[in-house]
Amino acid sequence: MIAHAAQAPAERWLSRQLTARQPNFPRIVARTRNEPVLINSLLEGLTSKTPPVKLGSANALWLLSEAAPELLYPRFDFFLTLLDNENGILRWNAARVLACLAPVDVDGKLEAALDKYLSPIPGPEMIAAGNAIQWASRIALAKPYLADRIARAIMSVRSARYKTAECRHVAIGHAILSLDRFFHLIGDQGAIIAFTSAQLDNPRPATRKKAAAFLKKHTEARS
Repeated sequence: MIAHAAQAPAERWLSRQLTARQPNFPRIVARTRNEPVLINSLLEGLTSKTPPVKLGSANALWLLSEAAPELLYPRFDFFLTLLDNENGILRWNAARVLACLAPVDVDGKLEAALDKYLSPIPGPEMIAAGNAIQWASRIALAKPYLADRIARAIMSVRSARYKTAECRHVAIGHAILSLDRFFHLIGDQGAIIAFTSAQLDNPRPATRKKAAAFLKKHTEARS
């Protein structure tokens, strides 16, 4: 952010909020919705060398994208570029923001960028993969015509290569939860049932439990 002495009152207020011991993010979002000029300050905050400002700005932008996606949609390309940022937190946060912009994506930008968005799933970074898997469900719910394409990409997690096999088992658990959220939109539901059924023998107990719950819910609904 610009030097404190040169800041306008709203920017000074935002700086104080972001550096507070416990930032009031609902208040930050509410004021930014009323004074969209603060979006520029939050975007600038992503480059700050002060961790609370950098991370606080990222969190505020994500929450703003949920509350008022239309305000951040003009910045779509900026967040798309952040998917390549060297800072993991900024990459993961950008994926969240982009998913939240899906309902207002009238220009089809997410469809054009979908392969890039889903590219972390095969590996090697499990956290990035899990983040993409989780938030891709938000895109599918907003754009049902992409549901099958997203589902296929999520199921590719079964052959993903992460640091350890356990990481893959964790990611598969994320995949089951994500697919559950938009299962009703998927055309080839049989493929999803087969994918999930194979996880009843997953070495990770939590993933086996997710698979069993998914199958109980959706096979009973189909019978």
